[in-house]
Amino acid sequence: MCPCCSIKCCFVGFNLLFLASGVALIVIGVQQHSTYKQMGAFAGKSLSQISVVLVAVGVTISLVSILGHLGAFFNHYNMMACFICILIIIIILEVLTGAAFYILRKRTLILQVKNAIDYDGKARKVIQEYSPEKRHAIDRVQEMFKCCGADGPDDWANSVGWGNQDAVPDSCCVVKGQGCGQDKDKVHPKGCIRAIKLFLLRSLLWVGAVCIALGITEVFGVVVGAFFCLNIRGKNYENMS
Repeated sequence: MCPCCSIKCCFVGFNLLFLASGVALIVIGVQQHSTYKQMGAFAGKSLSQISVVLVAVGVTISLVSILGHLGAFFNHYNMMACFICILIIIIILEVLTGAAFYILRKRTLILQVKNAIDYDGKARKVIQEYSPEKRHAIDRVQEMFKCCGADGPDDWANSVGWGNQDAVPDSCCVVKGQGCGQDKDKVHPKGCIRAIKLFLLRSLLWVGAVCIALGITEVFGVVVGAFFCLNIRGKNYENMS
């Protein structure tokens, strides 16, 4: 196999992984949209935007990957050069973002604490009011995250919208059934604030792992793409001579 063909195969292999990661982010964002939307109704609208960000990043990665595939398929130097430049810009933005978080980590921590307090306050207010337009979202959150109330089942005793101190909504039950919320010993003891924070923390860890993996593959893609680009340019010079 000629060196140019092997470099092209390596580049196509990288680009397929790059495209797969973009498609995966789009699928995850679309699938989790309803979950984040209901979480947003429970603890603030900003949470509902997470799925939109995931889809936007996935679409960007997919479009850049398609550009690389077209450049490789047609052996088009300008397309390949454009792909490499965009990939370098993405890597630089990722590095600058990571550096900014590290340099401003104290401010970021303060902001995270403030946001956490805001989320906690909103969640408690939502349980306190239990307004008709948010009841479905609250019940779905309690069912999905296997939790009850903002801090725990006792929150429902003080809920104005619920108005039943001796029971909790049936969505709190470990085994759901009609009227199961009458028995508080059979409901989830964990509050939804804690459950959502654990979910977001796990999601953040997964996103961090994906970002590190993407960063490594992107550097590899730039190197292989640059060699492939030089080979295309060399062939163009040979055809001209």
